[in-house]
Amino acid sequence: MNSNNWNTWRTYLEELADPQSVDTSTLLSKTSLSEDIWTKNEQLKPEILQAALRIAQEYFQDLELDPNIKIKDITLTGSLASYNWSDMSDFDLHILIDFNELTNRDLLEDYLRQKSRIWNITHKILLKGYEVEIYVQDTNEPHYTAGEYSLMNNRWNKRPFLGKMNIDYQTVKQKAAKIMDEIDDAYDLFAEKDFLEAKEAGDAIMERLRRYRKAGLESGGIYSIENLVFKVLRRNNYLEKLSNVRTNSYDSLMGVNQ
Repeated sequence: MNSNNWNTWRTYLEELADPQSVDTSTLLSKTSLSEDIWTKNEQLKPEILQAALRIAQEYFQDLELDPNIKIKDITLTGSLASYNWSDMSDFDLHILIDFNELTNRDLLEDYLRQKSRIWNITHKILLKGYEVEIYVQDTNEPHYTAGEYSLMNNRWNKRPFLGKMNIDYQTVKQKAAKIMDEIDDAYDLFAEKDFLEAKEAGDAIMERLRRYRKAGLESGGIYSIENLVFKVLRRNNYLEKLSNVRTNSYDSLMGVNQ
């Protein structure tokens, strides 16, 4: 990596994240669903519905699963199916199947996760500016969401709640700032060419974030402090920074310099 790129990494490290400067504005609930994809009657616009169904169905065909495995539903979930959407929201497209019908379930579960991960990395399909993210979901899996819309039935499975939520923004900012500092510390290790330590630090942060968010969803739902901290990190591009430092540290660690 040349000196210009090293300097780019260092620009992230100038100061600690100030909790008061952490942007939580995108957490504020809107008074309506996104007009880009929803009609006034709160149904998906026909062109969005058809495009999303086509994407999901082609993706499922490409998985080449046992023909006896059938799609139970295709849903839109996440912030775009709620009043908590923002310009940075993803179009979270979930394909529901019964994992109990899978042979070699453990192997196929890992296969499905990896296929989704690779697809989401390699594709950038936009529906009215919202990037499509695909996930194959077990029908028996607990799913925490404010709203869920069935594309196959063109109706709500769960309507989102429109109302004021009591959010402790100060705590969200403080906890997000702390994790931002940890991610910047991992960048610092990378900038100092401590690739192994940077990779280990990044992996540890990511694993802790997964457990942290899961615990929050299970105990307090989508408006738990933990889940809101996760959203703030994502919408302030810190999850992307974390992914970059993990990937670049690994690549630098495995490479051979002249």
